[in-house]
Amino acid sequence: MGQSLRSLYDVQVSAGELCADPAQIAALAPLDRIRTALENPPPAPRGGLFRKAPPPVPVRGLYLWGGVGRGKSMLMDLFHAAVGIEGKRRVHFHAFMQQMHKGLHAARKAGAEDALRPVVAAEFRGLRLLCLDEMQITDIADAMIVGRLFELIFAEGVCVVTTSNRVPGDLYKDGLQRERFVPFIRLIEERLEGMHLASPTDYRQNRLIGADVYFTPADRLAREALSAIWQDLTEGAGAPLTLRVQGREVNLPQFHNGVARASFWDLCARPLGPADYLALAEAMRVLILEDIPRLSSENYNEARRFVTLVDALYEGRVRLIASAAAQPEMLYLEGAGSFEFERTASRLREMQAAEWGVAGD
Repeated sequence: MGQSLRSLYDVQVSAGELCADPAQIAALAPLDRIRTALENPPPAPRGGLFRKAPPPVPVRGLYLWGGVGRGKSMLMDLFHAAVGIEGKRRVHFHAFMQQMHKGLHAARKAGAEDALRPVVAAEFRGLRLLCLDEMQITDIADAMIVGRLFELIFAEGVCVVTTSNRVPGDLYKDGLQRERFVPFIRLIEERLEGMHLASPTDYRQNRLIGADVYFTPADRLAREALSAIWQDLTEGAGAPLTLRVQGREVNLPQFHNGVARASFWDLCARPLGPADYLALAEAMRVLILEDIPRLSSENYNEARRFVTLVDALYEGRVRLIASAAAQPEMLYLEGAGSFEFERTASRLREMQAAEWGVAGD
């Protein structure tokens, strides 16, 4: 075993890459416990002459939850990189569930009676550590399979470490048929140590305080400014993300650790509704939205969706960084809906404030 996680953390603090945070430091101990157990496993159980050796009992994992921007993903990255074993994987929860549904579809098409079993056998053979970032469940299709899915994952001897903005008991809160989901909560509480990352500081938001967040016109200079912000927040590590919402797929072109980047047309030219935008707002903490055009009766449907998107971002206290054809009050000057847009313009203006998104976490 190399340096402890605390030593690796202190190196980054000394280099000015992190600020020492007592809540983050407290989370290093259970992560180091898991790391030590994974790197020093007990002797593997032996099989008999006619029976296969059972998989090892998985190391008890961790469910690390807390407000957005508190450093959960950073701690996950530090932990995953430090664990000196083969057979480890780190993936965003939504991307993970997307892969599971794809495998399920293929297994059902092949006629599998218990479609989850071959998916787990194929995906988790030889895996010892699964790191899932930002667990949240909004879609009934996910909610109905996660209990059985995780039973099979644990049966394969896989240790699970996950982060979430929600305490386990609040997962899929108010969702359809939630009573069928509750056993999954019990399974998580039984198999994973729960820990609240109770830091008072939202580091991601603090990096934006005092920075310009609304650029007009949406020209080359605006694109360069947004690209610089994206690089600063994500180190250019984004990848496409698909959310499942009530059986539909909602796509984000670029996403990394709660930061999303998309164009106005990506999110407002498609037939998305309030549930889709609420799911997007829950999945992200910062949205970089490019190329908001002038709005009028000619793009009325897109304008209505933009209003719904802004409402969802506002209620979710998501930080919006945008480029637009004009200042908020000048975006929608004529046609049906222009009067109602005054409230949206007011919200867009309010969301530019330096303290926006910090309160209420």
